[in-house]
Amino acid sequence: VQLQASGGGLVQPGGSLRLSCAASISIFSFNVMAWYRQAPGKQRELVARIGSVGATNYIESVKGRFTISRDNAKNSIYLQMNNLKVEDTAVYYCNAVGLTASYWGQGTLVTVSS
Repeated sequence: VQLQASGGGLVQPGGSLRLSCAASISIFSFNVMAWYRQAPGKQRELVARIGSVGATNYIESVKGRFTISRDNAKNSIYLQMNNLKVEDTAVYYCNAVGLTASYWGQGTLVTVSS
């Protein structure tokens, strides 16, 4: 199983980015898919997750700004990030949890800076 994350980049505070994560197999194979992030010097943290039927959860700091979604036909999930803040700067990782294993993408860097 491969997860290919993309969409990171440099953006000014208040700007937007959309991250994509494409899976090499049907995402119906996974119970949950999620986005994590790891800022410099900090531990990796869960940002948002989406279940197989579309239920979503977010950490408090991104509620109202980030939206996780899925496109089953494209075997992909997305993270729409609006009103980005400097503290959102991190490497963002896609994660997929199946019945017996958890899979990670390679990470995509998001830098929020003026």
